[in-house]
Amino acid sequence: MILEIATLHVKSGQEADFEAAIKDASFIIARSKGYISHQLFRCMETPNRYQLLVQWQTLEDHTQGFRGSADYQDWRTRLHHFYDSSLVEHYQQIPLA
Repeated sequence: MILEIATLHVKSGQEADFEAAIKDASFIIARSKGYISHQLFRCMETPNRYQLLVQWQTLEDHTQGFRGSADYQDWRTRLHHFYDSSLVEHYQQIPLA
């Protein structure tokens, strides 16, 4: 399992519109091959900063599958205009036991 962490800096004053738009667009990512789940968190100290956490079966399910799809273009059209900036990183779980 791969965890995608997207840090999203939403333009000030557009937080409510962004939250509504990502809620409406969630079906797009949820139907992607290799998708497991996603959650959105809003920073309490910096209210226009969000963390989008997406679990994928493999890195390629996100980087090649979703990002290479027509669905990604729809996702991008619906959401990317809200961002001042974003950073996407991928994490692999390290077993501790």
